[in-house]
Amino acid sequence: MPPSRRRHRRHASLLVVALAGVVATVVVTGRVPMASTPSAAVTSAPTTTTPTTPAPTTVPARPAAVSVTPGWDASGVDVLAPVAVTATNGVLSRVTLIDDTGAAVDGTMTPNGLSWNPTGPLAYTRTYTVTAQSTGVDGTAATTTSTFSTLAPANQTKVYFRTTGGGVIGDDRTYGVGMIVVAHFDEHVPDRAAAQKLLTVTTNPPVTGAWNWVSDTDAHWRPEKYYAPDTTVRASATVFGKAVGGGLYGQEDTSASFTVGASHVSIADDTTKQVEVYDNGTLVRTMPTSMGMGGSEVIDGQTISFWTQRGTYTVLDKANPVVMDSSTFGLPVNSRLGYKESINWATRISNDGIYLHQLDATVPYQGNTDTSHGCLNLNQANAQWFFDYSIPGDIVQVKNTGGSPLTVAQNGDWSLSWADWQAGSAY
Repeated sequence: MPPSRRRHRRHASLLVVALAGVVATVVVTGRVPMASTPSAAVTSAPTTTTPTTPAPTTVPARPAAVSVTPGWDASGVDVLAPVAVTATNGVLSRVTLIDDTGAAVDGTMTPNGLSWNPTGPLAYTRTYTVTAQSTGVDGTAATTTSTFSTLAPANQTKVYFRTTGGGVIGDDRTYGVGMIVVAHFDEHVPDRAAAQKLLTVTTNPPVTGAWNWVSDTDAHWRPEKYYAPDTTVRASATVFGKAVGGGLYGQEDTSASFTVGASHVSIADDTTKQVEVYDNGTLVRTMPTSMGMGGSEVIDGQTISFWTQRGTYTVLDKANPVVMDSSTFGLPVNSRLGYKESINWATRISNDGIYLHQLDATVPYQGNTDTSHGCLNLNQANAQWFFDYSIPGDIVQVKNTGGSPLTVAQNGDWSLSWADWQAGSAY
């Protein structure tokens, strides 16, 4: 082969070797970043970053956490159950409680705005809506609403405080030392014990007293002994929202208060035919009387007695005049002993028509002979004086007459011994 050709091949070989060296260098260079110790002869290219504007951060709103008691859509809620609106992570700004008639219930907010409670009562058979406006700790305003409905009683009863004669006990009036408090329910009470626990009588000075049920509607309260003059008395019936049996609930709370006046005690003795009147223990008047003639008649199967029944009465009321009609207790006006006439200065002491009253026709018999149908006849002067002197609750004791004793139904509460009286309590 000519020399020029061999020279050419040698150059080619040198080129391959040279290229092989370049390739080796590239491979090494490519592996440097993975080495644990970088070569001092190798440098990395700088990285260039383009500046950008960061996206705004969105912070979620945080309203106050508001809770309402009773819970949402609660039904049959006791009208005495606690109602409350409370806030955490914020405060309450305004709360309303409105029933389905549009009536609002008053309430108060705590100074720190964390809770609200009603100050007015709830009503039976109503649906209430609570609306609470609040502000979270971050200032987020929110409104929360909730509803609930109250108990719907099968029936309701109200208590009226009365005298044993049926009159309403008037607040701040003065009554006698034998005053009986009658709690009259306007519906029959299935559970007397439950009802009695809702009745209270407080006195100043304190006295021992007890309730006695005379029917399913009436409970009577009396002290063990006569009140002292100037005693103050308050009777209360806290029945609202309370069950008294058979689906019957109290309609509303009621109360009555009065003051006890001077001690007026009159003693009518059929042995002497006299009525002695004592004022604070001092005899102030003696009045001749003619009491019940005694005996009885049976009319239409009913036995009518003409005795003045013995026992301890209280003054019930008085009228001048009063029309007395024998037919009101079963004796026909046109019968042998019947009557209907206007009577003056009449002070009533029993529920079946016994009075101390004027009757001029019997003046000759007053002090010596019994001629009446049961009343205590007096002359005009004595009847008028006793009328003016007496107040409801004054004591009238009738002694030594025939016939049966006075019953509680007739106004004989004080005729029972204390033990017998207590036996009439429901518990």
